[in-house]
Amino acid sequence: MAIDKDTVVRVARLARIAVSDAEAEALRGELNTILGFVEQLNEVDVTGVEPMTAVVHMPMKKRADVVTEGDQADRILANAPVREGPFFAVPKVVE
Repeated sequence: MAIDKDTVVRVARLARIAVSDAEAEALRGELNTILGFVEQLNEVDVTGVEPMTAVVHMPMKKRADVVTEGDQADRILANAPVREGPFFAVPKVVE
């Protein structure tokens, strides 16, 4: 998949990055190189390979999922500037 200059300019605009024509041409070459590498990676046969998050297998540290101290809404909301029942009241930020 080859990227043309118009696509580079469009992606830069979507990313809110100002690029000149010369920079767009340089970025086009770099992006095509990156996409070529990704296409090479897609050709690798990974059947039977387990996904991993690290080179050395390490089990995740987990804590027990238990309720330690519940029913403390009054203590939690004691310092709240505004509350509505057992909830924090905050100003509306989305219209």
